[in-house]
Amino acid sequence: MSATTPETRLWDLMRGTLVTRALGIAADLGIADALAEGPRPVADLAREAGANGDALHRILRALASDGVFAEVSPGVFGNTSASALLRTGRGWRDFAHLFGGVWHRASGELAAETGVPTFPRAFGSEFWTWLSAHPDERAAFDRAMIEGVERRLERLAAVEWRGDETIVDVGGGNGSLVVALLERHPRLRGVIFDLPETNRDEAALGERCTFVAGSFFERVPRGDAYILGTILHDWPDDEAAAILRTIRAAAPDHARLLVLDSVVPAGNDPNGAKWLDLLMLVLFAGRERNEEQWRDLFEGTGWQPVRIEDGLIEAVCR
Repeated sequence: MSATTPETRLWDLMRGTLVTRALGIAADLGIADALAEGPRPVADLAREAGANGDALHRILRALASDGVFAEVSPGVFGNTSASALLRTGRGWRDFAHLFGGVWHRASGELAAETGVPTFPRAFGSEFWTWLSAHPDERAAFDRAMIEGVERRLERLAAVEWRGDETIVDVGGGNGSLVVALLERHPRLRGVIFDLPETNRDEAALGERCTFVAGSFFERVPRGDAYILGTILHDWPDDEAAAILRTIRAAAPDHARLLVLDSVVPAGNDPNGAKWLDLLMLVLFAGRERNEEQWRDLFEGTGWQPVRIEDGLIEAVCR
């Protein structure tokens, strides 16, 4: 196999904005669901989705060239293992909706002159305020966050649990992570702490888990262990440090903190966190951090990091 030419590498990167938008369109039209029973003519798909047949054919043909959907015969498309991830019930469909929709528009405003988030300029308010005013988008965001639960559980498997602890998932969304963790550890108890507008099914939390509404800039419940699952990367250093101090104010001295976030490596090897870092800049002026930046962040917050590895940072009370 010949090596990728410099020209091809640049082309594949430059067309990325079109790929992202095309995925968002396919997700919003429910194409993967429509193909669940097998390949179908694009004319049928377009009629059901209320789309233009020619435009939809061109979108699906382009995606199929990258292995998302397959044109099994002229004008007839089917799912692939990649496009099947866009079916209802998978967080990938909601990720595609967000990346191809509001995040796509905000990313188009990315610039290097100021270092401030571009989402407020594009949408008239900062991201979290906008999200709370758009319940459907809030629900899509919460569903998308479910997609990383298995990876987060794998990281938490490296933690030694005493067995009778109360776990507080700070910014825990719909509670999917804690519910799954409690299934593996039947003596643990859980608290999901998040904003009141979080999309959730409290009846599904079970008897050992409760939801508490509030802001992690003001207070958090008392617990034995605290989880911050992809929360701190949403915030600049000052706000992220304030979250850590709020948790420390509630935490007993024996408590520990588990941060599930990336640790950006040095060097030029491909790493998704380096691209996610740009999305954090666009949306909130947040950031992905390397090990030195994580250590600097913890200084003065009342927490001492004892483990820093990609995906899991563990800290104890100073």
